[in-house]
Amino acid sequence: MLYWLTALSDGGDVFNLFRYITFRAGGAFLTALIFGFLFGRPLIDVLRKRQGKGQPIRNDGPEGHFVKAGTPTMGGLLIVGALLTSTLLWARLDNPFVWIVLFVTMSFAAIGFADDYAKVSKQNTKGVPGKVRMALGLLVAAIAGYWAAQYHPEALTNKLAFPVFKEALLNLGFLFVPFSMIVIVGAANAVNLTDGLDGLAIMPVMIASATLGVIAYAVGRVDFTEYLDVHYVPGTGEILIFVAGLIGGGLGFLWYNAPPAAVFMGDTGSLALGGALGAIAVSTKHEIVLAIVGGLFVVEALSVIIQVLYFKRTGKRVFLMAPIHHHYEKKGWAESTIVIRFWIISLILAMIGLATLKVR
Repeated sequence: MLYWLTALSDGGDVFNLFRYITFRAGGAFLTALIFGFLFGRPLIDVLRKRQGKGQPIRNDGPEGHFVKAGTPTMGGLLIVGALLTSTLLWARLDNPFVWIVLFVTMSFAAIGFADDYAKVSKQNTKGVPGKVRMALGLLVAAIAGYWAAQYHPEALTNKLAFPVFKEALLNLGFLFVPFSMIVIVGAANAVNLTDGLDGLAIMPVMIASATLGVIAYAVGRVDFTEYLDVHYVPGTGEILIFVAGLIGGGLGFLWYNAPPAAVFMGDTGSLALGGALGAIAVSTKHEIVLAIVGGLFVVEALSVIIQVLYFKRTGKRVFLMAPIHHHYEKKGWAESTIVIRFWIISLILAMIGLATLKVR
């Protein structure tokens, strides 16, 4: 919205600053951060009052989680509210990729909110039936995938790009939309599975989104793409503003989610943020890089899949408990140790993902 102030610029005044994506990204970050600090405590107070007993705790979960009973959930509303406000304020609203990412984020936030509300109101861990959540998520992802394809350059439309092998393109044709659905829904559910310890999901999400934000900015500039020898996708640079809002809102949330958490992200936040990562990857043609940058989420999801399939086949478990962060809890690792080590792994994977921009 503030971008339109450039109409008042003569090229040498303060209004000219609003032309620059980096300046507006900084503004989005500060706006979201301030939003988080201003509305965090009031939101937590409202959630605690309305929810009473807070998020239900699984009876078969790690013993240490029972002390968290009564902690309110739906804290993802703080992150979503912060990034929505900052994006609408600082991004160019005539950019289709901004709206694609916002559409996915808000839609998955609504799905997650309905699930959280069902859990809290019924005081059980079931929530909205999984098939319903999956169907709605796939529908949202299908729309986003088709929408993004309409704005990709003709040379990249419906094609899968590969990191390192820069000239390699796989023409998916009509399968691009189903592929996008897998990427977006898979990312949403993988982040959702990771959100099991205080602060565990939000920091890796911020690290992954920051990495994808840099990539979005790079592939949206023709001079950068020529230097890096990567595919040019006009308009994706504006996604950096959304990412800046996500990071600012995430830090504001982490202030209250740091152990011991005053509020949980809930499905409202985890599904929304995971969906956002998937939508950014599809928009920038970096779906495979997302699997590297978000490798922690991939491992968390795979640990559940492996556990379920192996148990159905043999009646035995590969892990003490899945997702894998609970396995380490069962082995006696302190929650803070697991969280910080997983943060470190996320940072390492982000560096590897960034390296794919230059490695040929």
